[in-house]
Amino acid sequence: MFDTMTVTKIGGALCGALLVFLLLNWVAEGIYSTEGGHGDHAQAAYVIEVEEAEASSDEPAEEIDVVALIAAADAGKGEKAYSKCKACHKLEEGAHGTGPSLFAIIDRDIAAIDGYSYSGGMAALEGDWTVEALFKFLEKPKDFVPGTKMSFAGLKKSSDRANLIAYLATIGN
Repeated sequence: MFDTMTVTKIGGALCGALLVFLLLNWVAEGIYSTEGGHGDHAQAAYVIEVEEAEASSDEPAEEIDVVALIAAADAGKGEKAYSKCKACHKLEEGAHGTGPSLFAIIDRDIAAIDGYSYSGGMAALEGDWTVEALFKFLEKPKDFVPGTKMSFAGLKKSSDRANLIAYLATIGN
């Protein structure tokens, strides 16, 4: 196979290559670093000015009739949208995953399932899971319930949220 001299040469070559790599990295860091050493007088070589879009406070945010949107929603498409939820939630009564069961969630008290350990933010939330509350929650859960342990980013499209809620309304309600 290999004699000890060949193995030693290969090991030395690998160590030498690592040292050269580390040395080059250290030199490049010193040359191309933008941190420190520039003092308080440093400034950008050029500035690109960008117009910032200002939200007009005169125009109210577009109101969405959530109930009408959900009434016109497609539960079949909602079942497809549920595929994003099923990694953590179950639809069977009393069956929990990482998240609580979504069985009969429409108009159910928020954080009301016995035996499930809700996050502090969710447990502190008052009210019911109305279609309006679910619609807002599904848009961006962390904004609706600060402190929730739910890591889902949300559904941006209002049609996806409406379809999902229409599908959930068919489960145990």
